[in-house]
Amino acid sequence: MALLDDVIDANGGIARWNSLSRFTLHLSAAGTLFSSAGHAREFKDVIAEGSTRTQSVRFTGITGGERSGSFQPDAITIETVDGEVLRTWCAPELVFDTGPQVLADELHLIFFCGVTIWSYLTTPFLLARPDVVVEELPSWNEGVETWRRLRAQLPPNLITFAGEQIFYFDENALQRRTDHDLFGMKVAHYSWAHESFGGVVVPTLRRSQPRQPDGTVNAKPVLIDVEIFDASFE
Repeated sequence: MALLDDVIDANGGIARWNSLSRFTLHLSAAGTLFSSAGHAREFKDVIAEGSTRTQSVRFTGITGGERSGSFQPDAITIETVDGEVLRTWCAPELVFDTGPQVLADELHLIFFCGVTIWSYLTTPFLLARPDVVVEELPSWNEGVETWRRLRAQLPPNLITFAGEQIFYFDENALQRRTDHDLFGMKVAHYSWAHESFGGVVVPTLRRSQPRQPDGTVNAKPVLIDVEIFDASFE
């Protein structure tokens, strides 16, 4: 598909991505989904280390630097900075349409952030997987800009917020928005301030807001606000 090919090339190319196995991010995550669950500062100034190939992310520095958290599809853990396991959630089955109050449990919050950050970091390369079905949709007018769109059907063996998602790309083939359902809401995740880290282009700012049925977006509340200060790959 021509659009997906352009997008992959604009973000560093599939050859570069396939040569990588790990990422490390210095980031901050906040928003009303965090504060309403009692975790307003839980993910402020943390390090996220993960795999580019499988869903796996470890967060260091959560809870004001006192704890670490690990996300994998079959287990979530909370640990001390020295690696002592404090809590474990095996075979997690977080249902994202149960409501944001589920994030009050710190294990659920780590699961949520693991899915969020891994999805952010691996898109758009994730869309090139052979088990992801994509189709190009009509373009979308965002203010004075025209963004091209892909609808993706993600495989059931991948933990995602929604099996079907719509991705928007600007005139430079950079990802600018993603739409899907979350906790029974329609949301739009905006991304901008793209930077190249080791040959891979990453949006360093992301913001999630409620989306109306006609596709327009409410400025408030800001559900998720993520800033990536630095990134590296190996």
